[in-house]
Amino acid sequence: MSEEPEPEPVSLDPRELQIRNAKAYLLQADKSGLSLYEHLSALLSRILSERPPNALESLAEVSSELQWARLNRGPDALRTPREELQSYSKAEIQRALFTGGSGEGEENEEGEMMESPLPNLLELAHLVQQGGLNLGRDETVRISLALKRLVDAHPLERCRFWGKILGTHGSYLVAEVQFREGEDEEAVEGGEEEDKVLEEEEEEEDAEEAEDLPPKSTYHPPPEIPREEYGMGANKYIYFVCSEAGAEWVRLPPVTPAQIIAARKIKRLFTGNLDAPVVTYPPFLGTEANLLRAQIARISAGTHVSPLGYYQFSEEEGEEEEESGAKDTCEENPEFEGVPVSELADNLSNWAHHVPHILPQGRCVWVNTSAKSEEQEEEEEGEEEEKEDEEETMPEVGPPLLTPLSEDAEIGHTAPWTVSISSHLIPQYALAVLRSNLWPGAYTIASAKKFENIYIGWGTKYSPEGYSPPAPPIPQAEYPSGPEISETADPTVEEEQALKAAQEEAAAAAEEVEEEEGEGEEEEEEEDD
Repeated sequence: MSEEPEPEPVSLDPRELQIRNAKAYLLQADKSGLSLYEHLSALLSRILSERPPNALESLAEVSSELQWARLNRGPDALRTPREELQSYSKAEIQRALFTGGSGEGEENEEGEMMESPLPNLLELAHLVQQGGLNLGRDETVRISLALKRLVDAHPLERCRFWGKILGTHGSYLVAEVQFREGEDEEAVEGGEEEDKVLEEEEEEEDAEEAEDLPPKSTYHPPPEIPREEYGMGANKYIYFVCSEAGAEWVRLPPVTPAQIIAARKIKRLFTGNLDAPVVTYPPFLGTEANLLRAQIARISAGTHVSPLGYYQFSEEEGEEEEESGAKDTCEENPEFEGVPVSELADNLSNWAHHVPHILPQGRCVWVNTSAKSEEQEEEEEGEEEEKEDEEETMPEVGPPLLTPLSEDAEIGHTAPWTVSISSHLIPQYALAVLRSNLWPGAYTIASAKKFENIYIGWGTKYSPEGYSPPAPPIPQAEYPSGPEISETADPTVEEEQALKAAQEEAAAAAEEVEEEEGEGEEEEEEEDD
């Protein structure tokens, strides 16, 4: 079998071969799969389709647009987009804590740090850790930086890390502050707004009285208990909260007695949203921010304690209040020599409450609300005599300030406090740890001359019997039941006839008596004649 002859190689023109080699070079693709030949083809096609007036000047701009469009093609439809983890969002919030320092004003740093109300949170964390709580070093640093931002943003005289209240969807970091005298603008504006509201209400009442209106109901609702002013009682301090270290600090509104009374009747976990409604029974007037402020006031009044003798009543206020017997303020004792840790751990009488007790009225200082209602009742006729018979309202009295913890009431069969020592192995450097059983999460860690109060918990009070919602009140009667308005059975015919006969007999007997009396009078007149 004869072999076929091989085809002779085709001889190409050198110029055509050069063009083929150049095209092969332009068709080489890079890592992204794009070649220069495709890019030039797309560039020329766009220029020919748009036909700009200055094609040479717009060549570079069109080329960069095409290249940028190819790089940003969007996510792949076959791949699920990667979800952003929660840690990334937290990192974005906390980034401002570490990038806030600009280095300006370094010359006055030493003088300002001496007068700054910023607390030493690292020292607090060290004490708390010995007591059995641990915020974590990273969390402690972040909270310290967040408190520094709060101190730099407001003219504060006092700042303290109150604690952390846990929630179902988020937690609250709480800072207890006190503004410098006369520099709290919101407190002044709030008082002016209340005065304006009262003036508007009085004007509306005067306008209604001037008009001819139908008769009004004589019912008067119970008088509203006024809230305590800023710097007094339950509103002595102002509280700022934030959901995360680095987030914006939000100022809580002042607490009212009605909110404290309602908070005592309900039990609800926090959600982490200050604007969340509080849907409970009995109803709570306000949002979660108001409930949070009420719980903070209750926890502070019940768990903020100190070694006995650390605080004392001021001499000036004591002389003025001797007559009334009410002492609701105290100050640090400069001559306090300290209480040994062993004595603090052995006896609760060496501890004392330094925050005023909240009365059942919802205030630390009792106020008589019957004076205003009496003035309203005196305007009405026929009610002055009833008021004289009423007894005067007795003022509410609670345990005085600086009362020892040994006088606290028990919770069923459970002691209200548990005291221990942080370490039995090294008692020379041990601390006294006081834990509240009434408000789980409230701790007091004390050395011989120093102490710290902190709360880390869910913001709910312990109840030995468990919580059950109160029953609704008994419906009020629409009218008093009595013989005058009660329905009776209709009489029978025989009963009507018997009643008619009895009435006729009674009338006849009365006529006979009258005739006999008339005859007797006539006989007496004849004898006189």
